[in-house]
Amino acid sequence: MDTPVDARLIEEARTYRLRFACPDCVHFEPETETCSNGYPSEPHRERALVPGSIVLFCKSFELV
Repeated sequence: MDTPVDARLIEEARTYRLRFACPDCVHFEPETETCSNGYPSEPHRERALVPGSIVLFCKSFELV
């Protein structure tokens, strides 16, 4: 899901310690840097929230 990054999202991510990137997901295989579900991991690896950018949330994300 594409979500625009704004000040509110940045503040809520900081306040609630939002985790959303592949390296934080149980399905991420660090040795191969791939998703065990077969989803592309590259679009989901970025952890920085930059105002005006878009963050891509994965529908299969499960916190480690």
